[in-house]
Amino acid sequence: MKILSLLLLVYVAVSSGFPVAPEAEDEGKTLRLSYLQNFYGLQRDYQPHVRKKGENSLAAKLKEMQAFFGLQMTGKPDLDTLKTMRKPRCGIPDIGQYVFTTGNPKWKRNNLTYRILNYTPKMRQADVDEAIQKAFSVWSNVTPLTFQKLEDKEADIMISFAYRDHQDNSPFDGPNGQLAHAFQPGEGIGGDVHLDEEEAWTKDGRGYNLFIVVAHELGHSLGLSHSNDPGALMYPTYSYTDPNEFLLPQDDIDGIQKFPGRPVTPQACDPNLTFDAITTLRGETIFFKGRYMLRKHPERTEAELNFISLFWPKLPSGIQAAYENIERDEVLLFKGNKDKYWVLRGYDIAPGYPKQIYHLGFPKTVKRVNAAYSDEATGKTYFFIADRYWRYDENKKSMDSGYPRKIVSDFGKIGRVDAVFQKNGYVYFFHGTTQFQFDPRAKRIVRKMKSISWFNC
Repeated sequence: MKILSLLLLVYVAVSSGFPVAPEAEDEGKTLRLSYLQNFYGLQRDYQPHVRKKGENSLAAKLKEMQAFFGLQMTGKPDLDTLKTMRKPRCGIPDIGQYVFTTGNPKWKRNNLTYRILNYTPKMRQADVDEAIQKAFSVWSNVTPLTFQKLEDKEADIMISFAYRDHQDNSPFDGPNGQLAHAFQPGEGIGGDVHLDEEEAWTKDGRGYNLFIVVAHELGHSLGLSHSNDPGALMYPTYSYTDPNEFLLPQDDIDGIQKFPGRPVTPQACDPNLTFDAITTLRGETIFFKGRYMLRKHPERTEAELNFISLFWPKLPSGIQAAYENIERDEVLLFKGNKDKYWVLRGYDIAPGYPKQIYHLGFPKTVKRVNAAYSDEATGKTYFFIADRYWRYDENKKSMDSGYPRKIVSDFGKIGRVDAVFQKNGYVYFFHGTTQFQFDPRAKRIVRKMKSISWFNC
């Protein structure tokens, strides 16, 4: 098992205003050799005093390192290069643009467990729990992965605080040295995260922020290696971001979603884009897709992409149907595999939800709603399930008799409905990448369009 360790180098200030002492010069040489051996494959038995034909291998490795960090490729240990080498950083080699751990390891299932074996006395236990849970949500927000916390038993990802030699062949070296290390996906110790107990762990910008370090380490636990994008979470060097303002950079999202089976971030003008559900909300139109939603304001030309969890942390991803009841200022959202629905009042989830869809009058045979819209003029809501639809009376709060009916009988040949919403007197049905504009007064399809026509592509 290859250990992915977060090796952070002690920062030593460099001043050009004073002569360099011999011991400082020796320290610089040791730093250069150690850095290039650890992160750029410089041979361990490299002897700088032995001359060989061709380019000096130390200079070549320096250029490789300088190229990765976007520094001037001098092949010499100039001040910028040494400054970068002295920054706190991760111990995994810096290879390529956005590389995966050797062999592209990945977990064989999407539902993973984790356990916190012990806690640091430097933080409240509740703050440690919150930081680690938030670190997991960084990755679950952009993948199908889910993470369940266990209080006992063996978990897929075991997280612990440890001192010095803790029996994994990667001993910690005290304050301001190695902050943490993690293991690639796999059985046994695979995926585990170890944190150096001697570091100054905090929940804010003092010392080392636990959330930031754990989120980075979990990227390795899930199989990612390093990015050369300075703004990425998986960039080699540590930098602080306020956890309350943290959003996973697109580079990290692109990296984790390159694994087979991982979803790709939806692009508004992707001609192959389909939608899970669509609803209006106080004049805006919300297009749901996986863990994302595209918000389209009528006065803006571009749609705004957001995580669903950013607005409604308690809502699940994969919303399958949604509709707005304008009179009550409510939006109802449905998730099939839970047989449940949620109610938003304004922008808040109403208390007492989710509830089972059978409260609306569906028979027990109905397990999910594919699409829904509410007609403001009549007070009737239409629920589309497979090749049939139900009609619900919002005023009587009951299903109308005589339903379900065949969709094709009343709405034409639109096929299975993936999403639907009503706007400006028309009903817009979505089937795959195709959209049908339906006139309820004439009771016929009046136009056929691409599903992405709302995004001014």
